[in-house]
Amino acid sequence: MRLNRFLAAAGVASRRGADELIAGGRVTVNGKPCRDFHFRPTINDHVKIDGKLVHQPAPIYILLNKPAGFVCTRRDPHVTDTIYDLLPLKFSSLANVGRLDAQSEGLLLLTNDGEFAQRLTHPRFKVEKEYEVVLNRAATSDLAQKLLRGVVLDRKRARAKRVQQISPTRLRIVLEQGINRQSGACSSVSDFTRKN
Repeated sequence: MRLNRFLAAAGVASRRGADELIAGGRVTVNGKPCRDFHFRPTINDHVKIDGKLVHQPAPIYILLNKPAGFVCTRRDPHVTDTIYDLLPLKFSSLANVGRLDAQSEGLLLLTNDGEFAQRLTHPRFKVEKEYEVVLNRAATSDLAQKLLRGVVLDRKRARAKRVQQISPTRLRIVLEQGINRQSGACSSVSDFTRKN
């Protein structure tokens, strides 16, 4: 995680306050002033503010069963219900790893471990994401093939790696890439409506 987030996670200051500490030259890394906002301290780095050691926060991992109706964002003036409303305040600085649409429900990982989150979400690591999609009617025989060939969502191509029909109205879809609204792919290839 970036230096300002590291300082905020350690409880030293808000992220904006951490930016001010960094800009003011009050932060040192391994004995040298650090004004690089993009610097990512490792477990071996000694970060200090005004000569006082800042302890790296212990990694936190939380699995949240997100209900429908909640958005995967921290702050949005147009949204009233976010996943952070479901968590105790002490976890409000955690980042969600991936996201689900507001109308979707399912398991979400939240963490303060930026490297771990990057390994799960960056396309080069090819981590699979599994979705179970409930349709408003029985799937047609060609729907799985259309999903395997790929659809365009938000001007990006989303292609299922695997599609398994669990029941006439339920599909398990496995994707590698992260694209917003990717679990809505069924409605993009036909007139199906995703129920959740």
